[in-house]
Amino acid sequence: MDQKLTLGSKFRYGLADLGFALITSAMQFFLLFYYTDVAGIDPGLAGLALMVGKLTWDAINDPLFGYFSDRTRSRFGRRRIYMLIGAVPLGIAAWIMFSLPKGLTGATAFLAVLFSFWLVDSFHTMTTTPYYALTPELTRDYNERASLTSIRMVYSVFGYILGAALTTILAGIFQGSGLNMQQAWSATGAVFGVVAIITTLVTTFSIKERPELAGEPSQLPALKAVLTSFKNKPFIILMLAFILSSFSFTVLTALVPYFIQYQLNMPEQVSFVLLAMLVTIGIFLVPAKLISDRINKGPAYALGLFIASLAVMTSFFFPRGETALIYVVAAVAGMGFSAQWVFPWSMLPDVIEYDEKMTGERREGIYYGLWAFLTKFTGALGVAVSGWALGLFGYVPNVEQTPYALFGIRLFFAIVPAVVIIISLPFLIWYPITRKKHAALVQELADRKAAQG
Repeated sequence: MDQKLTLGSKFRYGLADLGFALITSAMQFFLLFYYTDVAGIDPGLAGLALMVGKLTWDAINDPLFGYFSDRTRSRFGRRRIYMLIGAVPLGIAAWIMFSLPKGLTGATAFLAVLFSFWLVDSFHTMTTTPYYALTPELTRDYNERASLTSIRMVYSVFGYILGAALTTILAGIFQGSGLNMQQAWSATGAVFGVVAIITTLVTTFSIKERPELAGEPSQLPALKAVLTSFKNKPFIILMLAFILSSFSFTVLTALVPYFIQYQLNMPEQVSFVLLAMLVTIGIFLVPAKLISDRINKGPAYALGLFIASLAVMTSFFFPRGETALIYVVAAVAGMGFSAQWVFPWSMLPDVIEYDEKMTGERREGIYYGLWAFLTKFTGALGVAVSGWALGLFGYVPNVEQTPYALFGIRLFFAIVPAVVIIISLPFLIWYPITRKKHAALVQELADRKAAQG
């Protein structure tokens, strides 16, 4: 069976991630800032609402949608039907999320953040979990998956760049056209929602699933399907490493606007610093893939994260005031963080073959559902911790910060993420699925299938 994919099919598959990443980027880089400095919501309260959202409905819906897609039969296959249904509601939900009225306090603010987050999260899960689960169903080749993931991540990084660079720029343009600040951010959310709708639908209608790789729908009951996944040792190891690195990246990116605006006194440079980091990530996606062709994915992932952690840690020692060195840090960190875009997403399909050996079923959906929950949970946890840290150190929006508040911003922007990243490295350096072991695993599964007729 030919496991190679055409370049065109890889680009068509990757397109949807541009819209998903655009929304994710706007949330990751600016959602907390939007809550505190635009909507006027207490940062601790906003962080608490996000955490409650993650620990309630989101703890269920990610594996649930993955489980449903594993068991689905339709003329659009197991996965694309959910992308078709969820595309338009996702775009609308993104608009609503950035349209909260100013001045909400107490329980009203808490519920507004919670329910708007639930809305975005539900439709984001409905579309992205089946979308990501297509990766192992398009090819089972170890290197081809890295190539497919790298191209998808080019779109993802481009979406992140647009979200990081255009969010405040678009809001400023809309304000310049006569809208007030709340209306300008609402219009920005609407633009991002439309982009997500278009890119999702183009991918949905331009790629085809491969039933011969997908296998029969899973027959495991829902609870057993989840619990069985946690018996997969490589998945547990990869999950722990990803939780740590993703949390670190989220804390770092959530505090970028605060560090640059208040510590470096360069508020007009926020988008450009983010752009420098994300462009560097995009440039180094291909070198990261080439490194994984020479060494195994786990150690290559660890190498990138180590480089990023060293770069980020140096920014703690920057004195108060403007400095061009922040661009150097952004570029070097981006070079290292390119690993965060390529390797975990190309390693996850490999653990699904390990699961197939355990269960005899192809259960991409449940794994990508659990993975989506981890991704969004660590994202929300990172934003929540950032908000709690700001409150703990006495941050007050739109005023000169105290030395204590500045110390808290520096600590959680630079030291905390770097330390957590370093903790994740041993999990990756000794990651059990190597290129050689994966090839043997795929051959064993092929032999088993041939023996069964």
